[in-house]
Order: sequence, then structure tokens, then C-alpha cells
Amino acid sequence: MKRTGLIIMGLLCAWSAFSQEVMDNAKVDGYRSIWFELGKSTEYGVKYSGGFATYTAKHSPLAIYAPEVDRTFFVYGGTTSEDETHLLCMAGCYDHKTGMVCKPTVVYDKRGVSDPHDNPAILLDAEGYVWVYVSGRSNKRMGRRYRSTEPYSIERFEFKGESVMAYPQPRYVPGKGHFLFFTRYDGVRQLFYQTSPDGVNWTPHKQIASIKMPGDKNSGHYQIIGQRGDGLLATAFNRHLNGNVDTRTNIYYLQTADFGQTWTLVDGTPVELPVTTRSHPSLILDAESEGLNVYIKDVNFDAKGRPVILYVTGRGFNPGPRQGLREWHVAHWTGKKWEFHFITRSTHNYDTGSIWVEDGLWRVIAPTGDGAFRWYAGGEVASWVSRDGGRHWKKEYDYTKDSPRNHGYVRRVMDGRDPFVCLWSDGVPNKLSICKMYIGDSKGNAWELPYEMKDEWEKVKPYLKP
Repeated sequence: MKRTGLIIMGLLCAWSAFSQEVMDNAKVDGYRSIWFELGKSTEYGVKYSGGFATYTAKHSPLAIYAPEVDRTFFVYGGTTSEDETHLLCMAGCYDHKTGMVCKPTVVYDKRGVSDPHDNPAILLDAEGYVWVYVSGRSNKRMGRRYRSTEPYSIERFEFKGESVMAYPQPRYVPGKGHFLFFTRYDGVRQLFYQTSPDGVNWTPHKQIASIKMPGDKNSGHYQIIGQRGDGLLATAFNRHLNGNVDTRTNIYYLQTADFGQTWTLVDGTPVELPVTTRSHPSLILDAESEGLNVYIKDVNFDAKGRPVILYVTGRGFNPGPRQGLREWHVAHWTGKKWEFHFITRSTHNYDTGSIWVEDGLWRVIAPTGDGAFRWYAGGEVASWVSRDGGRHWKKEYDYTKDSPRNHGYVRRVMDGRDPFVCLWSDGVPNKLSICKMYIGDSKGNAWELPYEMKDEWEKVKPYLKP
């Protein structure tokens, strides 16, 4: 019996390996978001749940526009069907000339994993090759790197290496190469970066932050990355009290203009890494003293190249009305000081959107409207605009209305062009459901990506508001 059991186990392992090989680089007949929930149940549902194709805010970028071919390439966490939570790390392509998307490609089948913390991020190199950075989880599941076999193509990908890499945020700096921001779980969540000239050969990882408090555990951190047109890279990060992610607070800001050789404050003052003290000069928002949680959503730059940070504050981590409405803000460096401005309110810490900053017009697109499930993550997608440098905001467009499912995690396309400047998905947050995917433009219009596809290329479907 024991020998028979071992034989059966061996056959199962062999079949698993075979099916893995078959799914990688396979085409899928439609765009289907993965559904997920993160426990910690309360009377207002779990901590967060729903359609998580574009989760987390700490995976970026998810989409990049390539003017050379007039196409937007994007990645997301997909699955096989509406009653499955089998994670497929997917790549898609939208053609701006035709308004069509092609059937998506499975870059890596995460068989046995149903957690979108393992979702991918994307990068385009100078030759047009599409790189996909698949996140690992903790220090146990390795992160993996893939490159398309042809420039400006998602037809097939080849494996290029693996390492400890959670929450990947890769950036390409022309003339220098790949710059990867990521997280390691070394006791608590710790922030690091590595560089590579070619995506294959990497420097040792270097630490960005590890704040330590007397008598406490290491803090732990999450970071969100921004990239300026001249190659400057910025990180905005928070701190987790005693390493507990449910106590995330504060905002710290650092930048590098020379590919990680030196790091400075926003005013150019040099600093040594890693940041280890709570009151470090990189601290720009002391929310801890006000008892506020901070959820950083996006980092961008104004017309003069000065950073703008989009974030949400809340009175605690649990969902529901007891801790009040959550508040959306921007932090803006004016050249002399940081200014902080209120935008609007929504109902959940994990309502997630992005910010576009142009000369004379700033726009936030996010699920700030009450959805079908009010106190759950996500809701109805709307845009908010400011024409005075973020000081005052007003609602501009409703992208969605009277939806049967909550929309969430609206993500910005790098160098995006209408009609595809943002990407998100929806889902019923209190049970496993169908989860569709959407793209939006800068004018309040949205389109649904085809959930089922018969042809290799198909038109996106306009989202019709009631």
C-alpha cells in the first residue's frame, strides 16, 4: 500500500508539472479577473474582497503605452472561470488603431496559488521587449522574471530568473537598465532595490528602510514608486508599528537621480540608507501622532517635476462606519515645502485609485462613489479634478453607475493615451462571483474587456450607464 501511494503521488506530481508546462504561454479566450478575500471577518465583511485583477497598489506599473506600435501592453491577475480562484499571471494588449484587444497570454500559471499578492507587474525595455515581473509571497514563493520572445509582443514569454521579490515595482531607465523596487519578509516587511543592465544580471539587493523603535519590533514598510521623465525615481513609504500592517501610518519620501548610487530628500539633501529612525528627515507626514492609518495609492510629478503623492487616511483597519469615512488627500512639494490638500471621502481603506498630473489640471480616478456594497472595498468609479495645484477639487465624471458589483483598484497606464489611461476590475465582495475588467479614458468613458472571446482580436464593449 505504501509503495502504491508513493507511485500515485509521483504520478500526480508529474501531471501537475505537465499541466503547468501546458498553461504557461497558453492563450485564454477572454479577460477574467481573479476573485479574492482576505479574512478577518467583521459585521461589514472581511478586511477586503472582490475582483482583484489589478491588485495591489504596490504592484506597478500594470500597463504601459508604446507609441512605436500605438499599443498598450498590460498585465493582471486572471483565472480560468467565474467559479475558480486559480491564479494566472496574464498579459494583454490593446490596439489603439482598431480599439481591439487580443486574447490574453498566460505568462505564468501559479498552479496551487489563489492569492493575487502574487500578481505581476510590467516593464518595456529600450528594444521593445515586454518584461513581466511575477510577484512572490513572503520569502517562500520566489518572484519570477519573464521576457517576451519578440519585441512589442505578448505571444510568448521566456523565463529569465527568480529571486525573493514581493510587491515588484520595476522601472526602466534609458541608457542604464532595469531598476527594481521590491519587498522582502525578513521578520517583517522590509524595503529593498536592485539594478540590472539587462534584466538578467543583478546587483546585490540594497535596503531602503528598516525603522527600529526602542522596545518594539522592526516597523515594517510598504512603498509606492514614481518615475519622472528624466529618470529620477522616487519612493513614498509608510511604517507599520511593531511590524503590524494594520497600523500602517506616516509618509516618508526619498529619491534617486543617478540609478541608486546616491539618495536624497526632496530638496536634494543627501541621505544614507537605510532609513532606521521614526523621525528621519525623510518623514513628510506624521499621521501617527494623530492616530491615523495611511494608505499610499500613487506617486506622480507636476509640470515642474515636483512630486505629488495620493493617499487615503482612516481611523483604523476594520471596514464599516464605526471608524468613519476615509479621506483622500494629496501631498505636494511646492519647491519650498510640502503642502497637504483634501480631495474627497469614501467608505473603505482599500478604495484604490490613481492620479494624473498635467500642467493646469490634476485628475484622480478612483472608486470613491458608494457601490452596491457600501462598506466593502471599491464602489462606483468617478474622477475628481483640481485646476489650482491640488488645493481645491470637484467631482468631474461618473465612470460607472448603479453597478451590480463593486469596482476597485483603478490603475494608471504609464504614458497612457486615450481611450486607455486606466484599468480596473469589479466583483461581488461578499461571495465568489464573476469579475469583469474595464478600461477608461480621461473623459468619463469606460469600456468592458471581453469576458468571452471567439476571435483572436475583438472590440472592447462600451460601458453603458443606466
